[in-house]
Order: sequence, then structure tokens, then C-alpha cells
Amino acid sequence: MSATSRILAGRILTPQGWLDGELTVRGERIAAIRGTPVDDDGKACRYILPGFIDTHVHGGGGADVMEGGEAAVTIARQHARFGTTSLLATTMTAPRADIEAALTAIGAACRERTPGGARILGVHLEGPYINPGKLGAQPAEARAGVLDEVEAFMRLAPLKLITVAPEVSGHLDLIRSLADRGVRVQLGHTLGRYEDGVAALEHGASGFTHLFNAMTGLHHREPGMVGAALAHAEYAELIPDLLHVHPGAIRTALRAIPHLFCVTDSTAAAGMPDGDYKLGSQPVTKCLGGVRLADGTLAGSTLTMNVALKNLVGIGLTLADASNRLSRYPADYLGVTDRGRLEEGGYADLVLLDTQLNLNEVFVEGECLGLADA
Repeated sequence: MSATSRILAGRILTPQGWLDGELTVRGERIAAIRGTPVDDDGKACRYILPGFIDTHVHGGGGADVMEGGEAAVTIARQHARFGTTSLLATTMTAPRADIEAALTAIGAACRERTPGGARILGVHLEGPYINPGKLGAQPAEARAGVLDEVEAFMRLAPLKLITVAPEVSGHLDLIRSLADRGVRVQLGHTLGRYEDGVAALEHGASGFTHLFNAMTGLHHREPGMVGAALAHAEYAELIPDLLHVHPGAIRTALRAIPHLFCVTDSTAAAGMPDGDYKLGSQPVTKCLGGVRLADGTLAGSTLTMNVALKNLVGIGLTLADASNRLSRYPADYLGVTDRGRLEEGGYADLVLLDTQLNLNEVFVEGECLGLADA
């Protein structure tokens, strides 16, 4: 039996630029793209963009990755409703047994995509290998990393990305070992100096976790970890909810880091009403558009990727540039070649938007999904 086909018309963002034309979805893949090259003049009836790829997702729909069980599936379904077509389930700093339980559940969810949900590509291990003096909203379970432990984690779920504080003793060697195994290492939750950041990059680190947040800032005599990122990074992730990072700082990073990409760092409160939730073992409260610990510390976000797109366009990025930072660049960073861009033969992961950039439809591997109410 031949796969079902569907033809979608609109202004299509391809790696070569915009086309006015048609995109054919057949089964899980993009079968054809046909159209006339155009410059985007903002007058399209409908935009067709690559689906969003979020490499930093703690929760959504009331569920938290660290709960294990069906939490990862709930999260994947919730974020798909907002245009995220693939993601990395992101853990918290915790005792080893808690991390292993979460990874076991995520590993099962990675093996087969749940209908109605985003594809879980793997895990972002955010901690426990961070600096206990820069926990942010992470629990006080930070410790130095040991390769044997990481390898045990890797047997439970595909670890694609690990956040590490490079200044912790032994971590430069750990970074080199992980990079040699094809794991992306990001620097974050760190009190490291500029020099620590540069040394980590030289040992194989490839990015920075939620740039500006939970790291040493830029000073003209002590450039800090932010300075290392701005001076040397090719890739870094940033949370564009306009609460974690000021628009002016976002603009600074955009000028300095060629492939800056954006994440949500979303919590269980994403897509949910104000109230009390959990971030790992930490109780958090959603109110006034953010999520905080009891002491007021920002604790992840309520951001969804469709809002991230609007925020980036709102601070002056072109739609194509904003799309790249939510889809193509994170795909490139992870080494994923059949997602994050609209090309014949790639997965039919895409979003359809109206002229106000509101979601009309979301496709994950060719499946057309229902959307969020808001």
C-alpha cells in the first residue's frame, strides 16, 4: 500500500531561501518541494517552516522529566502542540539512582515516537557535573563527573548533550573523553573564568548552556565564561523568553556567536495555568509569566517554541533567521541531517503559520497534530 500524500501550499523556507509553491508530504518524509524563489516581503498568505528542535526541555503539561514513567511522553505531546517536532529530554542534578530512573524511562520513550508527540532524540544531562556554587535552580546534589558513571548512564538512554562546569577538578579530561565519544559538551552552571572556558573549548566542549544564566558574567578585566562564549563560541543556547535575558544582551550574542540557537528550558508549568509545580525535586511556582523558586530564583521557564519565534522576530530578526535559530542550527549542532530543514527526503517535520506567525498546523514525521488552545 502506498503512503498517504498531502500537498501543502504557501511560502516555504528551504536551505536555499524562500519559495512560493507547494510541499508534498508522503508518509513520514518530504517527497517534493516545488516553487518560485522569492524574497519574503511579509505578504505571504501562509508560511511553511521547519519544525522546531528544542535541546533543553525539563517538562511541560504538568509533567517533569525526573518523574520517570510516562512523563517524557506527556512532555513530548505537550510541546508538539506548540510546534516542537523533536527535543532532548533534560534531566536535573540529582542522586545517581534518581537520574538512572529518569533515563530508563526516557530511553524507552526514545525508541518509538508516541503518536501526537514530538520525537525525543535523546537526553540533555544538565548536571550533576556542575559547580555547587552556581546551582541556579538545580538541587544541591552537584558532584565531579566520573566517566564510568556517564558510560552507565549512556547504556540507559542516548546521551546527546551534557552540561559541565569546566573548572571542577578532572572535568577537562572528562570533556575530552565525552567529545571523543561524540557527546556534545556544553559549559554551564559554572563559576569558571574566561581561561577555563577557553581551555574547555580546546578540550572539545562545543557550546554553552543557557548563555548568560548561571555563569560568570562579562567584565572588561575579568571576561568570565560569558566572555569566553562571546569571543570563541560557534554555538551556544539561549532562552529568548525576554525574562532570562534582556533583548540587548540577546542582540550582543547574535553579533558574536555565528550559530546561536534558542531553547525553552521549559518546566512542567509550560502550557499550564499559574500555580505550583515541580522542577526535579524542587517546588516551583508559575506566576507573572515565569517560574521561580520560593526565594525568587528563576527556575526554568514557561516558554514554548512558537512564542520564542515571535519573540525573536519582535526584537528585529527576520523570520528566516529566527527559524534557523530554532530549527536548522540546533539540528546542525546535534549532527542531525534529516530534520531542522525542509528538503526532499527529510522527515516531514514542519509548522504552518499565518501572517501573524500563529500556528495553523504542525506535522511530526508526516503526522498532522492538533494544536494548543493558546
